[in-house]
Amino acid sequence: MGRRAVSHNGCAADVLSPAARGAIFGATHRVTKPGGTLSARHRFDRAYYDRWYRHPRHRVATPAEIRRRAALALSVAEWVLARPVRHVLDVGCGEALWRTPLKALRPGLSYEGVDSSSYVVRRFGRRRGIRQGSLGRLADLDLRETYDLIVCADMLHYVAAADVRSGLAALASLLGGVAYVPVVTSADDVDGDVRGLLRRSPAWHRARFREAGLVPLGLECYVRQEAASGLSALERWRP
Repeated sequence: MGRRAVSHNGCAADVLSPAARGAIFGATHRVTKPGGTLSARHRFDRAYYDRWYRHPRHRVATPAEIRRRAALALSVAEWVLARPVRHVLDVGCGEALWRTPLKALRPGLSYEGVDSSSYVVRRFGRRRGIRQGSLGRLADLDLRETYDLIVCADMLHYVAAADVRSGLAALASLLGGVAYVPVVTSADDVDGDVRGLLRRSPAWHRARFREAGLVPLGLECYVRQEAASGLSALERWRP
């Protein structure tokens, strides 16, 4: 298995309580885990993305890694849908780094991103299809009725519990295919400064997905309960 790295995007910053926000975003933190680095910073500005997404020594993901994740998510969604993916929603998209590899693989798909960073929306919103919003307030946005693929990568381990619940419920209501929702849990071996990481158990996260009516397929991909009934027994993950 390849090395994995995740960083905090801007889609959760405005939904945490003041105390939690201060604990998480009062400074820049870096957490190293086997397979990668976890980072958090109080300002999601150009300097943040330059450091964590473009700097050759500090970046948490290479373009090749993002391409592999995009290919994985697309392939699973298209297997479930039995057709090409047409509409993608990327929640906590940052600078929309998924957009280019997704469109390279499926030139005709439509991409919509959601992020709370004013810098991102101001600089890239019109060109890359990014609107301002957050996971906890996803239901408040004027979005399509459904999406074939919803990406919410490396977000939930930074989001307050109430916003995980409301965000997953809103995500499930928009899902017409597969959701790709990678998350770090307390079972993952993490080294370094963990002040920005909410280390909840795998069981806690599984319960939140279950409450939202999302069924795991493995490799952090999920479908709605209704869609799972059309899959074979071993296509669905069982604990």
